[in-house]
Amino acid sequence: MVNKRSNSSVILWIARIFVGLLFIFSGLIKANDPLGFSYKLVEYFEVFHITFLNFLALSLAIILCSLEMILGFALLIGVRSKQVAWGLLLIIIFFAFLTFYSAAFKVVQTCGCFGDAIVLTPWQSFSKDLVLLLLIIVLFKNRTKIHPLFTAKTGDRLLFVAIIVSLGVGLYTYNFLPVMDFLAYKVGANIPDEMKTPPGAVPDEYEQTYNLKNSKTGATKVMTDKEYIKSNIWKDNSWAVVGDPQTRLVKKGYTPPIQDLSIQDAQRNDYTKELLSSPYYSVFIVANDLNDTNVDAIIRLNALCINLIQNYNIRTMLLTSSPAPDAQAFAKKYHLVSEIFYVDEVPLKSMVRANPGIMLIKNGTIVNKWHYHAVPSYDDLVKQYLQKQ
Repeated sequence: MVNKRSNSSVILWIARIFVGLLFIFSGLIKANDPLGFSYKLVEYFEVFHITFLNFLALSLAIILCSLEMILGFALLIGVRSKQVAWGLLLIIIFFAFLTFYSAAFKVVQTCGCFGDAIVLTPWQSFSKDLVLLLLIIVLFKNRTKIHPLFTAKTGDRLLFVAIIVSLGVGLYTYNFLPVMDFLAYKVGANIPDEMKTPPGAVPDEYEQTYNLKNSKTGATKVMTDKEYIKSNIWKDNSWAVVGDPQTRLVKKGYTPPIQDLSIQDAQRNDYTKELLSSPYYSVFIVANDLNDTNVDAIIRLNALCINLIQNYNIRTMLLTSSPAPDAQAFAKKYHLVSEIFYVDEVPLKSMVRANPGIMLIKNGTIVNKWHYHAVPSYDDLVKQYLQKQ
């Protein structure tokens, strides 16, 4: 009897520590980039046709990240165990449903469970959620046996601190960029190099399937391209391919970190190579959607660009995915001095998690980048970078 209780206690503690730490880690990774997580939520809103919730995506992202960290911490210290067990069970059922739906119907192909730090396929995410579900069921059934590490008063105080810290992490990274950048456009990355496939890299491997029909006997066969060649059936004129071959990806090969970047002017002329090969400092103002950008920040950045152009002949560019007529009207209204170029919204959202954000680039390398809340002054830019070039 004692051994059974001891074993049960050990299993409970293992589940408690594993689930608690994983929830904290998962929440913290996503809270590092709440704007990126909000983009993922918008994808799910589109799948379930609830796009009227898009305006809540960022708030929900910060709250969900915080909730994961809070539940994980509360589980570890054993505070309010019954409520925490219910919270864990409900949230893992919700996550398991989303990952299963993504995997089964091939809709959202990366769930964002661990942000961009650890990218999982939908089936990998669902498998992870199933393991967590089993452990949480163990915790839920034994919720009355989850004993606190501190007194109730101390536990509640620690929980309050955890709530403040959890929400604070998400709010800080939203307003001042992720503390750790796991995206391709991180500081120090050379954009042209990130767009290349290195020599010897294994490409994607595809398989073609042919539908064959014998003109003499009417018999049919389905064969892969390898079987088709190996069997020499192609030498027999009585066999003919019917319809178009079906192609499927057999093995994923190397994919460049940046594969969708094209910088164009209003006439669709491509300036990607020119802008990313300049040996001098260039300033890129990234404003994905000009209808949703922070206008006050744009005005401040424009004043900064005027000084940089006049005193150091720095080339400054505004990158946006807004339609050309809208961008030109916006530039005219606010007397922008930067050249305007157009980029698809996907790479723009990855460049800087801000609207607007700013990147300092030299020889295609991202020297630094800033949220509009943290853009250095003209004097600081000169002292730190321009006087050293």
